[in-house]
Amino acid sequence: MRGLAGKTFIVAGGATGVGAGAAHRLGEEGANVVVGDINLPGAEATAEKITKNGGTALALHFDLADEATVDRLVATTVETFGAVHGLFNVGADLSPDNLGRDKSVLENDLDVWHRTLDVNVVGYVRTSRAVLPHLLANEGGGSIVNCSSGAAVSGGDRLRPAYAASKSAVNALTRHIAGNWGPKGVRCNTVMPGLVMGELQEKQKDFELQKRFMDQVPTTRLGRPSDLGAVVAFLLSDDAEWINGQAWAIDGGANMRA
Repeated sequence: MRGLAGKTFIVAGGATGVGAGAAHRLGEEGANVVVGDINLPGAEATAEKITKNGGTALALHFDLADEATVDRLVATTVETFGAVHGLFNVGADLSPDNLGRDKSVLENDLDVWHRTLDVNVVGYVRTSRAVLPHLLANEGGGSIVNCSSGAAVSGGDRLRPAYAASKSAVNALTRHIAGNWGPKGVRCNTVMPGLVMGELQEKQKDFELQKRFMDQVPTTRLGRPSDLGAVVAFLLSDDAEWINGQAWAIDGGANMRA
């Protein structure tokens, strides 16, 4: 893909799953990859695999809910590689203590809403605010890709209202960034994954969920992190320079929209 080799990209949430899939693909394309995550050992493992495959990667700890660590992630990236050309926001709080308590609005506690929105939405605001000045300073601008979810547009999931609302907000944030800074060379798009079998999903072994997804979706298999990695790398590349403000459902056809 054009415009990836030799450039530097931050994957904010790249330790496992979709984030790791994107980090690996960017490394294969010849990019410098900064793998940021609250799970530092996982980020280090991802970075190590990239370097073993001949790529260039750096693992850094950061927390979407902690602005100081977000600023440090971006500052260290620029100090190490001289610039940053793109950002993939993919982190979210999927912990059982948070997502596992995200029931109906009559059941879940308000602290679930506060935590979910602070990490999944305000966290993306923090990373975007930190990286935007650097992208605007680049000759040729740069690109931000956000990770939303099919839950943002689907009415099929009657639980997880805080999670779904946070992902709808990510789509709105994407349009805000695209509309304001697209004319200055910074594009912003969103990917909305369906069920992707990353490490967490494999470990959970929720076969009922997997079967329900397969029964409802016109596809031959469940998603893989590499499926999203390919799309994210494309949206960050110069091949996607006329794509801006879009929310793409990458889900095997679960959400067919005009």
